Amino acid sequence: MASLAGFLLTILWSAKFVDGVIGDNVANTLLGHDAENTEITGVAAGIAFAFVTGLAGTFTACNIAVFGTMAPILGRAPGWRDRTRATMGPLLWLTVGLVTVSAVYGAIVGFVGTSMPQFSTAQNVPGELSARSVQSMIVFGLIGLAMLYLGLAALKIVPDPFDGRDRARMIFLGVLVGGFLIGRPFPLFRHMFRDAAERGDPLYGAGAFVLQSVGNVVVMALLLVLVAAVFGGRIARWLGARPHRAVVLTAAGLIVAGVFTFLYWDVRLLANRDLIWYPRLWR
Repeated sequence: MASLAGFLLTILWSAKFVDGVIGDNVANTLLGHDAENTEITGVAAGIAFAFVTGLAGTFTACNIAVFGTMAPILGRAPGWRDRTRATMGPLLWLTVGLVTVSAVYGAIVGFVGTSMPQFSTAQNVPGELSARSVQSMIVFGLIGLAMLYLGLAALKIVPDPFDGRDRARMIFLGVLVGGFLIGRPFPLFRHMFRDAAERGDPLYGAGAFVLQSVGNVVVMALLLVLVAAVFGGRIARWLGARPHRAVVLTAAGLIVAGVFTFLYWDVRLLANRDLIWYPRLWR
């Protein structure tokens, strides 16, 4: 069922709606101007742009799924203060992985960004794959397969590389979230990418990319903490009634995200370039 849900999501998902209607409008409102078509002037403007566009890209399917896998931790402690602290721990370790990947990639962009595929502004041509598209396919394909594997591992179908090592698991999930930047075609992200590349400052690139990743997850993190504080007790009772529910929730979230990410970026993308046929409601 989880695999089917991931497949159906690839048919229903509209990047234009998520990136354009939601992402652009949120960024334009918070910045007070046309985010995509206004030049980024100065370091302060670049830092603000990075964080705000991260917020604008909060509600992506993969981002939601990663945080959905954390549901079973919400009710482990008895009181709301203890539940909040118990939720903050995994979030902090997820942030470690996220910040590490974002900072390293941002620094690389500061060094060599103008020659990287994401720097290109060339329009995609039907029947062809641009270097930018190939990069997205490789990165998101690997992320999707990693999520799918972790979902199967939660069900004990394949060996779990993080068995008994919850801290390492959260760091790895953070690495996957940070890895979204490496393949992301989101126009506002590419605007920030070009700005960091043209400045040629690895420190600025690292800082901007970290802030975009933090902005990308801060809303979901706050919602998770709020849910843990307010509803954690009910969640604990519901999970405790049938112990396998926590495993099923974790596995389902990862499998949905993994199947969606792989099919959307490694199969449907080929259909978007008119190279194959794939069922979809819109481009």
